[in-house]
Amino acid sequence: MKILLKAVLVIFIYTGLAMSCDKDDDNGQQQNTTIAQTINTAQSGSWKITYFFDSDQNETDHFTGYVFTFNNNGSLVAVKGNTTVTGTWSVTDSNSSDDDGGSSDTDFNIFFASPADFEDLSDDWDIISVSNSKIELTDVSGGNGGTDFLTFEKI
Repeated sequence: MKILLKAVLVIFIYTGLAMSCDKDDDNGQQQNTTIAQTINTAQSGSWKITYFFDSDQNETDHFTGYVFTFNNNGSLVAVKGNTTVTGTWSVTDSNSSDDDGGSSDTDFNIFFASPADFEDLSDDWDIISVSNSKIELTDVSGGNGGTDFLTFEKI
């Protein structure tokens, strides 16, 4: 009887370990696919900001007329007439970021050093959704706890 109990216990332990390893591997693979798909989508054309809600205010109009290009070298360029604003962008596993508490999701990182309106876009945004024509992002502000939203739509 003791041998049978030990055998059952060993089977349960090995089954549990095997299932947990497969689950982790699948999640890691899915995370990598999401990152790659998001990067490919962002690089697939020109974009405009159709919604930007920052600090309890709709500030979409600050970006009217700007065309955004997410380049494969990590540069992010916004052009409106003769005005060009350059920043950087990336898509990362948020575990590599220090400010989100280690949650396991994908971040869409944007950085602009200036001007002030563009600095407001600088953040490690959480991805709400990505399609061939729209990228929807959100962020919970560390300072005031408000929720910000940013939407790019393909031109």
